[in-house]
Amino acid sequence: MSAKVDARGLSCPQPVLMTLNEIKTGKTSEVEILVDTETSKENVSRAATSQGWKVTDVSEEGDEHKITIKRK
Repeated sequence: MSAKVDARGLSCPQPVLMTLNEIKTGKTSEVEILVDTETSKENVSRAATSQGWKVTDVSEEGDEHKITIKRK
């Protein structure tokens, strides 16, 4: 089961907090996060890694980034 977090248009720390909230629900082993700034992409990836998750994919379409993380 995977979840999605749409944090486009939000500035940090909001995308990080939304991602951490989804991780903490414990309901999923994979999360896709959508952000629209390089800073948010880096901060979300770092926060997920610090929680023991692995960044498995980062793709870019224009100004948008899709980060896929999985529980280790």
